[in-house]
Amino acid sequence: MTVRVARPIRSLAGIAVTALLAATLVGCKTTGSVDVTGSVGSPPGARSDAEWRSEAQALGDKFRSNPRDPDVAIRYAQALRATGQRAQAAAVLETAALHHPNHKPLLGAFGRALADIGNFKQALEVLARAHSPDQPDWRILSVQGAVLDQMGRHEEAQRYYASALRIVPDEPSVLSNLGLSYALSKDLKRAEETLRRAAERGGSDKRVRQNLALVVGLQGRFQEAETIAKADLPPEEAAANVAYLRRMTAQNSTAPTNLKKTLRSRAVQGLDPVEGDGT
Repeated sequence: MTVRVARPIRSLAGIAVTALLAATLVGCKTTGSVDVTGSVGSPPGARSDAEWRSEAQALGDKFRSNPRDPDVAIRYAQALRATGQRAQAAAVLETAALHHPNHKPLLGAFGRALADIGNFKQALEVLARAHSPDQPDWRILSVQGAVLDQMGRHEEAQRYYASALRIVPDEPSVLSNLGLSYALSKDLKRAEETLRRAAERGGSDKRVRQNLALVVGLQGRFQEAETIAKADLPPEEAAANVAYLRRMTAQNSTAPTNLKKTLRSRAVQGLDPVEGDGT
């Protein structure tokens, strides 16, 4: 989300992680691509907007000269996403996927890009082709779970997260999104327990802790939520975040539509593909 009161939602409920979401959170990367297979890792990070735009321009020239190159398409889409051009990123990946219908890293990136622009049904169809039952990719499973959460299919999403955790037990990125899924299901106690596990294993990734702060705040423990948020944010920003959350929960005590939008946004943001690394 981008609604801000002294930058509240950007940091507490929608900080781009991913992203991953995702942004992304801690995770492995598929060899040979950067915006790979819907995997989870670090957000765009140290590069400036100007650097991303320069890279997008250079990669755009390469893509136009050879739209059949899947690696160039993946990298170009990554740069487009980093500069907010998500619809164009999806279009680039769709073009490349027409030439490489079985290229799994490309399909993973395309599925994630489709989810970015709200094409959830098509995203699930594409992501299902990005791995196979005999060789499941936990990162894809996690992205599929996030898409299902966006569609309101929380129990199904949680089964995907459980499958991912059977492959990578206690992976913090998956635990974080599972915790948010529980929150969407109104099981805040289980959400908090899961997010605390994620935070214990999440190392230096502040988004995991911010998710925990969000869920703690949703239970009315605003002072504790602010303490958690202050571990990564300036005190005044953490206070503004919690003040906004306090107002939002008060306004949505009977029909928490905005809270659901916040949680869904945060879950997807927590699954942004790995960016800036071609290993």
